[in-house]
Amino acid sequence: MSKISLVATAGIGAVTVASLLLVRRRAFLYSTKNRLVTAPKLKKRSHMVPFGKICGQNRGPNPMDPPIYLEDPYHYVRDESRGNKEILDHLRAENAYTESKLQHLKPLQTKIYEEILSHVQETDEDYPYPHGPYLYYYRTVKGSSYSIYCRKPRSGSGQEEILLDQNELARGKEYTVVRNIKISPDHKFLAYLVDFTGNEVYTCQIKDLSTGQLLPDRLEKIDSLSWGTTSSVLFYSTTDETLRSDKVWRYNIGQMEAGKQNIYSDDDALYTVSFCKSRSSKYLFIESVSKETSECSILSLEQADGKPQVVEKRKEGLMYTVTHQDQYLYIVTNKDQATNYKLMRTSVSQLSQDHWQDVFPYDENVKLEYVDSFKNFFVLCGRQHGLTQLWIVKHELDLASHGTKYKRQRITFTEPIYTVSSSVNREYDAAKYRFTYSSMTTPETTYDYDVESNEHMLLKERFVPNYDRLLYKSERIIAKASDGVEVPISVLYRKDMRTGDRQPLHLYGYGSYEISIDPEFSASLLPLLDRGIIYAIAHVRGGGEMGRSWYNDGKFLHKRNTFTDFITCAETLVKIGMTSSSKMSCEGRSAGGLLIGAVLNMRPDIFTAALAGVPFVDVMNTMSDPTIPLTVQEWQEWGNPNETKYFDYMRSYSPYDNIKAQAYPNIIITSGLYDPRVMYWEPTKYVTKLRALKSDHNEVFLKMDLESGHFSASDRYRAIKERAFEYAFILEQLKCV
Repeated sequence: MSKISLVATAGIGAVTVASLLLVRRRAFLYSTKNRLVTAPKLKKRSHMVPFGKICGQNRGPNPMDPPIYLEDPYHYVRDESRGNKEILDHLRAENAYTESKLQHLKPLQTKIYEEILSHVQETDEDYPYPHGPYLYYYRTVKGSSYSIYCRKPRSGSGQEEILLDQNELARGKEYTVVRNIKISPDHKFLAYLVDFTGNEVYTCQIKDLSTGQLLPDRLEKIDSLSWGTTSSVLFYSTTDETLRSDKVWRYNIGQMEAGKQNIYSDDDALYTVSFCKSRSSKYLFIESVSKETSECSILSLEQADGKPQVVEKRKEGLMYTVTHQDQYLYIVTNKDQATNYKLMRTSVSQLSQDHWQDVFPYDENVKLEYVDSFKNFFVLCGRQHGLTQLWIVKHELDLASHGTKYKRQRITFTEPIYTVSSSVNREYDAAKYRFTYSSMTTPETTYDYDVESNEHMLLKERFVPNYDRLLYKSERIIAKASDGVEVPISVLYRKDMRTGDRQPLHLYGYGSYEISIDPEFSASLLPLLDRGIIYAIAHVRGGGEMGRSWYNDGKFLHKRNTFTDFITCAETLVKIGMTSSSKMSCEGRSAGGLLIGAVLNMRPDIFTAALAGVPFVDVMNTMSDPTIPLTVQEWQEWGNPNETKYFDYMRSYSPYDNIKAQAYPNIIITSGLYDPRVMYWEPTKYVTKLRALKSDHNEVFLKMDLESGHFSASDRYRAIKERAFEYAFILEQLKCV
């Protein structure tokens, strides 16, 4: 029944009905006029892209020789300076076109924005975590876009001290991201990384908390940082020209250039360097990791000028990470064909794998991800049955063997699908373990687990205004792929709107890098759910939801499984009567945008609309060029199209290379000009080519954020507005307006 019919049935007067008809007539005339607006076009310019051997470039170990050339008439859109007037004018024209064509959705965008905001406790505070003599926490204030980092004395009723107000830092700037906020060991200094453009090139700043002033020390192109054992030494890592973290440095505060000492470097472009300080504060762990192999070194922080020691030299296919407790290193590794990883240990004085010993027998049904270690216990963090899990491990002396006996206890929950993860745990000698829990119907909840009593205590559940969880239900559905593999789908809907009929449905997917899209609460989904839309997550291969093999079966020469799994999930949702193709939209971001682009080329008929955020759609061109950030490291994710082994396969699914003269659904593409992960020219070229080749009259919109990067707006209110923009489009396409 139409809105006008409903209004008339309710007995509204004829004059009001006539007014509504006039509004509808005007909207029709507006949309008719709007169709006359012409989409921006790019001219074609001949350019041949080489795939294979190029002198002077790292094109991989086995590049094709002679190289193969493919034409890309829009290659010139690539401008690494972001200053080419012709290209910027085109991007502005794309934004103007999108704005003009979707102008009629402005009132709906505003309404959705207000609805999402109505579910946000704008003035809020995290549950404080203990660290030394203080309790530290973040809080937000209504009307302020960024969080405020604070502390107060651990005992007594001392006043709050504001350590870093990110709103002040962001004043007058379009974009501000702060991360790696670290308090010095004596709690007198604050170090942090800040990016004001979105290009993910960070600067380290150090604040004297007694004066509130920044120290003159400024470290550029920083990826991560950590204090040493005193407030006079800072460790940090730097990035190369492709934003690969490749070096670790020791820095003596106040000594400027003279205080910098390089303690670790890795020149192999396949590897990314990271580091962290052990919770015991005795070691610095330095990892050099590719997608297939890792190597870890440890640096004793008790030796002022010590050098890192390699735990086990890199061996192709061997992955491991380490943590410290007492006289042991605990190691999570795939050694001995432990595909889903197992836990081992070795003495800190005997590092090589010849001395590694199993702590627990390998269990192929449990994917072990990392260990959180404390003085008297440790926590295994992993996955089982497609869900995140936590196991508390206690140890005691085994009188029979005079060795160590380990006992593990899984923390259990009652909901069928959920997400659980470690929270902030700063203190090595803690007797309690803090973690966070969430599900698709339960907002983020913080608990403390008492290791002695094996009980967990609720500390805080994030308050969501105007939300009644009893109205909503989540469940898991299984789709069976053509090769017999069972693909899980997490589904969320409003119970009183499940009539048994086919309903509008929005399907989300990712499926790369072993990243799991876990079922957790999102207040921004409520405007969809409250209009009867079902929200679903397809946990396709290439992600990590079902373990390491799940990832391996969706990468390299198995990448197409990611796309066919997503199609299978969509078909299953139609088959069981939950939705229909005319009532289903889809969404993916970044590598999930690759998923959406590939699926729309393969089965454009199965969705009525699509959202692709910062989509990785130009797989061939990007992965052939080693000068583009992430390319070389990701040859072990997608393959290297410069090699014969991968060229044809990658070309068979690359979205930009497989656009056809066929009908496509309505699509919105979003991107950021300063995105270093998916360069702006990828979605720009994709949109132009798609418009030129598709055979329908549906729309393809490009919304280019000229002030941000890969992760979109940093301002929390602006981020909600962007989500409202996208959801207004989806609601219209699913006829839920």
